[in-house]
Amino acid sequence: MDFVEISVRTLVGFIMRSGDIDNRYHGSTEDAMQRGGRIHRKIQKMQGPSYRSEVSLSYTYSASKYQILIEGRADGILEEEGKVPMIDEIKGTFKKLETMKEPEGVHLAQAKVYAAIYLLTNKLPEIRVRMTYCNMDTEDIRYFEYEYKAVDLTAWFKDLIGKYRLFADHSARWAELRNESIRNCKFPYPYRAGQKELAAGVYRTIARGKKLFLEAPTGTGKTLTVMYPAIQAVGQGKAEKIFYLTAKSVTGAAAADTARLLRAEQGLRMKTVMLTAKDKICLKKGAACNPDECPYAKGHFDRVNDAMYDMMTHEDNYSREALLYYSEKHKVCPFEFSLDMSLFADFIICDYNYVFDPFVYLKRYFAENVKGSYIFLVDEAHNLSDRGRDIYSADLIRDHYLLISSELSDLKVSFKSQLTTIVNTLNSLYDAYTKPGFIDSIEDIIQKLDRLAGAISAYLDEDKEAGPMRDRILDLYFEVRRFLTIYDLMDEKYRIYEEEDDALGYRIRLYCVDPSTNLAACMDRGVSSILFSATFLPIQYYKQISGGSPDDYEMYANSVFDPSARGLMIASDATSRYAQRGPEQYGLVADYIHKISTAKKGNYMVFFPSHAYLEEVYESYMDRYADDGFKILAQGYGMNEEEREAFLGYFSEGNNVDLSDIIDMDVEYVEDEPVIGFCVMGGIFSEGVDLRGDSLIGALIVGCGIPLVCNEREVLRNYFDEAGFDGYDYAYRFPGMNKVLQAAGRVIRTEHDRGVVALLDMRFLQPSYRNLFPREWKKIKRVSTDSVNEYLENFWSVNTRLSEDGSSSPE
Repeated sequence: MDFVEISVRTLVGFIMRSGDIDNRYHGSTEDAMQRGGRIHRKIQKMQGPSYRSEVSLSYTYSASKYQILIEGRADGILEEEGKVPMIDEIKGTFKKLETMKEPEGVHLAQAKVYAAIYLLTNKLPEIRVRMTYCNMDTEDIRYFEYEYKAVDLTAWFKDLIGKYRLFADHSARWAELRNESIRNCKFPYPYRAGQKELAAGVYRTIARGKKLFLEAPTGTGKTLTVMYPAIQAVGQGKAEKIFYLTAKSVTGAAAADTARLLRAEQGLRMKTVMLTAKDKICLKKGAACNPDECPYAKGHFDRVNDAMYDMMTHEDNYSREALLYYSEKHKVCPFEFSLDMSLFADFIICDYNYVFDPFVYLKRYFAENVKGSYIFLVDEAHNLSDRGRDIYSADLIRDHYLLISSELSDLKVSFKSQLTTIVNTLNSLYDAYTKPGFIDSIEDIIQKLDRLAGAISAYLDEDKEAGPMRDRILDLYFEVRRFLTIYDLMDEKYRIYEEEDDALGYRIRLYCVDPSTNLAACMDRGVSSILFSATFLPIQYYKQISGGSPDDYEMYANSVFDPSARGLMIASDATSRYAQRGPEQYGLVADYIHKISTAKKGNYMVFFPSHAYLEEVYESYMDRYADDGFKILAQGYGMNEEEREAFLGYFSEGNNVDLSDIIDMDVEYVEDEPVIGFCVMGGIFSEGVDLRGDSLIGALIVGCGIPLVCNEREVLRNYFDEAGFDGYDYAYRFPGMNKVLQAAGRVIRTEHDRGVVALLDMRFLQPSYRNLFPREWKKIKRVSTDSVNEYLENFWSVNTRLSEDGSSSPE
């Protein structure tokens, strides 16, 4: 018999919600508990030996052809001899406890569900429920206690489940239809060399509940190769949902396209949703998320369940367009609606943050830390460790507090004294600051921030009117809350240091040097994780820092492309070493660009270590070769999405659309004129850009991608040195080489492509770098400005002939 699974938290929140979306109410009770783990544990320890903490409970409700599995974790159960057992639900709050007349309805309902499950499991005639509220500022506690007879509580519980049955019945019918279609779903193409083995490896990993770290070069069809076995695993009951996690929206689009392909060509029935950022799907641009400003926020929760049922019974693909249609039809917020629709989706495409970020993660799935029947497919996973460091680090920035203190100076706000205390503390630390260094303890600051957070929360709850400073105060609250939450996560893989940052000024940083523990904890919420990338070398490094364990697996896919289709060069006379930078080297790079691009006219990208280096070479190139007949583009600072698309539009095959009116560049349009794009390594054009055929026939990479030396990189280096590894590799060489490999990967996207990759730095000749080259990089030619023309003439002569006669390799 099939199961429909739902958490206690989700069941109660789903059925009992009503009213408006209102960002003027920031949910202080829930926010308090998110960062109040210490207080939570303190309360539990106060209860004595008869009190069991964090008790997992589950109940199976049998319907006609399926079962509903309801599970969650009770904060505590008090089992004293001779007394009726009591379920304890603990909530933190910044509200004044003396003003509370009763518990919040959803909180009490959650406790009653736990009580009903415990009562039914143990066949009890009655049970007690206690709501424990703790003020996060004063640590005062207030209790609300109730006692329920089995007959009454059971009837209430069955009625709650009955209201959910409408959705559960549909989910059960859908699961049968979905699984039958999966059994009939075949791999849509003939397997490429090694592709079947990769798919089998993915499936075995899921079946064994492990993680797989997979390097799959361009051309191996990695998106389909990991999706297909994951879908098969769902069809065979090894998981219920797939999360396809992306660092950039373009890779999410590839997953959505693959799902559409399987629907169209293989008859797959699978409900998919692609979660979009709030600002990109909002129907009321510029309006605040409250009932006074947005008609979609007003009464949203009264209508959203009807909207959900309408969509889930009529659509398989919860696309952006479909979500907007049903949101407009039912007058609900499309962003919140999309998150709810994910509950009834089999395949969820979303950013890393929705699983890994403690402030953004999908509470519908992960709030109770209960292991779910989920598969995580992590695309472009070389980004995960750096993203993890950002997610799990936090800053206390003096200038931020000085600014808002100044802005609030003329307003009467109840938290002003707490804010002044923080400002004075930061000023004292700044006055004593001499150079960057580690801090052993900031417990005193944490206590002051705790008090500030409580005071701000109380102010926001008491004054919900939208004043001119409310958004600024709310931003301050979330900034404080983030710092406190990250502080609660700290372990031996963190460092606390102070520095005067060029952009931010004086700051105290909680730096997550090694995010592996936090990342692993998030992935452990599912049954299996598949982490894959085209650039995952050295794979043991990525396995270690991305949350892998020695028992997890790794695989390397061989490239299916003919290695002779790619011309690989290392310049023996060029370097981007800082000490050797100057007009001579800038001119040398300009010469390489000229010689490589004129050997075969076409579109090229040149990747530089920084904007400053790019500008120096750009000027040198334009002074020497402006008349070469190329359109020259240069990546600007902070390009928006429209400018990025316009830049790439010049590389499109045909190149017959004038984009000069939407791109902020002094570029004269000439139809079919070849293009040279000056780009920054590690930037928006060096990754996730798919230019096929003649859209791009060459990538020139200036330097080894080494990050600039800074305090944070040095902290990273020292940490791994102390841990027994080569800290320079971890902080500089490995991240740099990944940027190089990503940039090189823009060339040769299909088996028909031909192109060149030029590594313009003699350091690539060193074993420490050569050892990091992919195995498909064969026959690498050492060149100089004197010999590069001869090599290119031969390469293009052979490959032009092959392209013309349709051959895939030389005779």
